[in-house]
Amino acid sequence: MKKYLVLFFSLLLFLQSCAQVETPIASKKIALDTILYPYTPPAELIKGADISWVTEMEKSGMSFYNTQGVKKDCFLLMKELGFNTIRLRVWVNPKDGYCNLSDLLVKAKRAKAIGLKLLIDFHYSDSWADPGKQFMPEEWKGKTITELEAKIYDHTFEVLNTLKSYNIVPEFVQIGNETNDGMMWEVGRASTNMDTFAKFIEAGYRATKKIDVSIGVIVHISNGYDKKLFNWIFDGLKKYKTRYDIIGMSLYPEAKNWPSLNQLCIENIIELNAKFNKPTLLCEIGFNYSDPENGKMFVEDLKNRMNKLSKKQAFGLMYWEPQAYNWKNYSLGAFDISGKPTKILDPFLD
Repeated sequence: MKKYLVLFFSLLLFLQSCAQVETPIASKKIALDTILYPYTPPAELIKGADISWVTEMEKSGMSFYNTQGVKKDCFLLMKELGFNTIRLRVWVNPKDGYCNLSDLLVKAKRAKAIGLKLLIDFHYSDSWADPGKQFMPEEWKGKTITELEAKIYDHTFEVLNTLKSYNIVPEFVQIGNETNDGMMWEVGRASTNMDTFAKFIEAGYRATKKIDVSIGVIVHISNGYDKKLFNWIFDGLKKYKTRYDIIGMSLYPEAKNWPSLNQLCIENIIELNAKFNKPTLLCEIGFNYSDPENGKMFVEDLKNRMNKLSKKQAFGLMYWEPQAYNWKNYSLGAFDISGKPTKILDPFLD
């Protein structure tokens, strides 16, 4: 009898351990859940900064200063400038190691240690993904659509589960970056394979909600003023009953057109909310650092317009790499050439 009891409990422990192992989509034989987890936007206005370049900049010897010229840790400086959220991109297998899981973890720890919220921006690429390019990770090439769903699920789950093991649960997750025509071309190109793009978004959604159902899942499109583009993408996703929580936008105007683009962007937010019942987060904004007067007015006007909306319509705006100066020829940051913030960032203090 003792022998059989030992065998019974051994089998029970084995079955329990199996149940705790997260298996990829490709090997699951059960029906996938179709629960639309309710999402509530944050009560406070999200004021964010994407500073994903920070570790690479620090490694190269660059420093950051407040307006008085005092050298500061970049994360602490962001908080002092009024930001309450940090956005960080993650690539699958970047050649130089920056923006991989290890680098992301370093930055996420620094943000959470000082009480900042997090948005994790999944590119599902080994390098930049944006409207002009959506490169599939090298190791994922040649896979079937089902296998690619599994890759997206597993990569998303691994990154978020690693963060969670350090008690870091992001408030927001982006499934793809500026996916104007889908992601992971050519397989996931929306203009030719909207159904596949929808499956890819779904895979990321499922993995994210497996970690924590409270995380807001974002589908991110550039050119927030382009009503036709946004309606085409989100009509396509609706056709395939794709789940997501938040509409993400980018907006990069110039001195001559920021008032009109701000107006169109806000109109687009209101109309999309009425049609799809989703709130918007401006995941990326930027302006030429050499024109701080117009840059400040652009951010201030956009923020004031957003504050007049309900949080169910729009709840935040995020500046892309504001700390970038004398760096990779990027001119849309918000620091001057001496490494100090310009007045472009003043509206974030309010």
